[in-house]
Amino acid sequence: MLSIDGNGNGVRLPAEWEPHARTVMGFPCRPSAWGATFAEGRAEAAAAANAIAAFEPVTMICASSADERDARPLLTDAVETVVIPMDGSWLRDNGPIYVHGPTGREARVFRFNAWGERHAQRDRDIKLGWTIPERTGDHYELVDVVLEGGAVAGDGAGLLALVEECVMHPNRNWDRTRDEVERTLIESLGLDRVVWLPRALWQDLDRDYGTDGHIDLFVDFIGERRCLMYAPEDASDANAEIMAEGRAALESAGVEVLPFPYMAGFTADGREVIAPYLNLYLCNGAVIVPVSGEDPDLDEAALGALRAALPDREVVPVLMRAAPMQGGAVHCMTQQIPDDPDDPRAASLAPRGKEEAPC
Repeated sequence: MLSIDGNGNGVRLPAEWEPHARTVMGFPCRPSAWGATFAEGRAEAAAAANAIAAFEPVTMICASSADERDARPLLTDAVETVVIPMDGSWLRDNGPIYVHGPTGREARVFRFNAWGERHAQRDRDIKLGWTIPERTGDHYELVDVVLEGGAVAGDGAGLLALVEECVMHPNRNWDRTRDEVERTLIESLGLDRVVWLPRALWQDLDRDYGTDGHIDLFVDFIGERRCLMYAPEDASDANAEIMAEGRAALESAGVEVLPFPYMAGFTADGREVIAPYLNLYLCNGAVIVPVSGEDPDLDEAALGALRAALPDREVVPVLMRAAPMQGGAVHCMTQQIPDDPDDPRAASLAPRGKEEAPC
C-alpha cells in the first residue's frame, strides 16, 4: 500500500528486503583511488556480483570496453555487463534511489558532489544517476538535495533514518535548513517520518576514506520499524556513546532496535581499518555479508547472529579487505532496482539502440 506524502501523491520508498528486479554495480575503474589494492578490489566486486547473481539478476557497469574485457573473466555468465562511462564504482551513493510512484517504478536522482567534494573529476558519476533509469525505461526525477544512498536507511513503511552530521554537513547542503531538506525528502520519497541520528561512527569522519557519517555502516532495517544497529559491548569504545545516541533517536520514533555487537577490523598501511558486517546487502532470498577473515571466530559469530535475525534468508559471506580500506563494502557497491508487479521487465541495462560511446 502506498504511503501518501505531504503533497498527496502516491509514492512509497520500498525497503531493501522487498523483491528486486535487479542489482546494479560498478566495476572499479580508478587505479589512482585503489592504489596497490586495485586488482583485489576488482576481484571483490566480482565476487559480490557473483554471490548476488545466484539469487537475482545483476548488471555490472564498466567504464570502458577495456574494463569490460577485464571484468568478464571474473564474472559468472549470470552477471550482465554493460559499458557506460563513469568515474568510480560506489553505485550506492551516486546511483538513483527507486520508489513506487504514480507511474509504477520510478527513480529519484539526488545531487551527488563526491562525498562533500572530497574528489574531483566525478562528472560522469553524476550523469550515471539518471543514465541508469533511462536505460531501464523508468521515469525519473531530479531532486535538489545533496544525498548519497549510503547516507539513508528506510523501513519500507514511510520511515527514513539518516545522520545529521553527514546530510547537513557544510560540504553538502550548506544552502538549506534541516527543515527544508526534510521536507524535500518527505515529498520526493513519500515518507511519513524522518529520523535524524546525531552522529555516526567516528572512523567514518576520515577526510581521505570517510563519508562524514553514512548510516549503512551501522544500521540495517530488517522489518517495518525494526533494525539491527551496531552496539559496542565495551563502554570505553569511542563509538559506544555515539551509537547510544542514535539508538535513542530511533527508539523514540518507535523503532525496535536489535543490538549487534560485532565489528571487524584490521591494520593496513599503518592505519586501523574497520570492516562493518552491517554494510551488508539484502537481495532476493539472501543476505550478502562482507567478512575480512582477520578473525574467523568473530566472522562466524557475526554470521550466526545474522542467521538468527534473518531466518528466512541464506547468509552468504564474501571476503573483503580492499573495499573496507576504501571505506566501503557490499552495500556501498550495490544499488537495488525494486520489482514492479505491474511491469514484468527484468530492468536490464543492456542498450536498446545505439550504445553510448565510452570515454
